[in-house]
Amino acid sequence: MIRNNFLSGIRAQLPILLGVAPFGMIYGVLARNAGLPPEVAQAMSSIVFAGSSQFIGTTLFKEAAPFVVIVLTTFVVNLRHALYSASLAPYVESLSLRWKILIAYLLTDEAYAVGIVRYRESPSPQRGEGLGVRGDSNHFYYLGGAIALWTTWQITTAIGVFFGAQIPAQWGLDFALPITFIAIVIPALIDRPSALAAVVAAVVALAAYDLNYKLGLIIAAVSGIVAGLIAESLSTSSKNIEQVE
Repeated sequence: MIRNNFLSGIRAQLPILLGVAPFGMIYGVLARNAGLPPEVAQAMSSIVFAGSSQFIGTTLFKEAAPFVVIVLTTFVVNLRHALYSASLAPYVESLSLRWKILIAYLLTDEAYAVGIVRYRESPSPQRGEGLGVRGDSNHFYYLGGAIALWTTWQITTAIGVFFGAQIPAQWGLDFALPITFIAIVIPALIDRPSALAAVVAAVVALAAYDLNYKLGLIIAAVSGIVAGLIAESLSTSSKNIEQVE
C-alpha cells in the first residue's frame, strides 16, 4: 500500500514536471546572470526550494537591493504557503514531528495542488497513528510527488547554472509553468464555492498586479478564500433551510 501510493504520487506529478523543468533551467540562468556563484545558486534551490521567491530574490540581488528588502519581499511572496499549510493541517495533525517537518519543507504550489486532491478523496489517519502505518499511506503519496518535484528542480537548476548559456532565448520557456498550473487548478473546481473563489482571486490578482512586493498575490489569495467561504456558508444555509421545509 505504502509503496504503491508513493509511486502513484510520482506518476501524478509527472505531467506537472514538464512545466516545472523549464523554470528550473530559467532560474539557473538568471542566477548566474545576476552574479551568483554556481554553488550559491544551487544551494538556493536546495534550501529555499521556492521558485517564485528564488526568482524575486535573484532579481533583487542583481539590482543590489538591501538584504532586508530581499528577505521581506521573499517572505511576503511566500505567505501563500501559510494558506496551504492551514489547508493541510487537518490531514497531518496526527503525524509525528519529523513527518510534519518533511511535509513543510517539501510544500510547494505543485506539491500542494496534487496532494490536497488525494487528501480530500481519502480519510486522514486517526490521531495517534504513526509513521509507516496503513493509515498514513496518503502522506507517502504526497511524499512521492513532492520528492519527484524536488529532484527535478535540483537537476534542472544545475542544468541552467552550468549549461544555461546554451539554451536559446527564442524557446520562450517562461510560459510553461503558468499553463501547467492552470491545468492543475481547473479540474479541482468541482463546485460553485471553489469556482467563485478562483474567479475572485483571478480578478483581484489582475487588478492588484502593480502593487509593490507582489502584495497583489496575497490580497488575491485572501479575497478568493473569503469569497469561497461566504459562498460555502450560503450554500450550507440554503441546504439546511430546504431540509427544514
